[in-house]
Amino acid sequence: MGSDKAASRRRYSQKQKLQVMAECDATGNSVAKVAMAHGINANVVHRWRQAARGGKTSTLANTGQFVPVSVADAPALTNAADIQIQLRRGPTAVTITWPVAAAGACAAWMRELLR
Repeated sequence: MGSDKAASRRRYSQKQKLQVMAECDATGNSVAKVAMAHGINANVVHRWRQAARGGKTSTLANTGQFVPVSVADAPALTNAADIQIQLRRGPTAVTITWPVAAAGACAAWMRELLR
């Protein structure tokens, strides 16, 4: 059974849209957080942002070029003799020690345990 009230879309002025999108771009803000603060569905704000970019999802994704990235060296393992796993359930704690040389078997055991 339908309602007597006709469904209507909410309209937002260009000024409102720009304000919301500017708040989304501010450091520490998420689209969902800003949208909720303004009583707007986050998907609507995502569409506004996509339209503002001209329908492109990302400027870097569309360049077809590599972006240089520097990666720090991994720290050397000083005492990699064993893998230690601690399992806790309520007041009970179990510590399992597994040799690094058998890491594949440890992973298989963990997969079975977590099923």
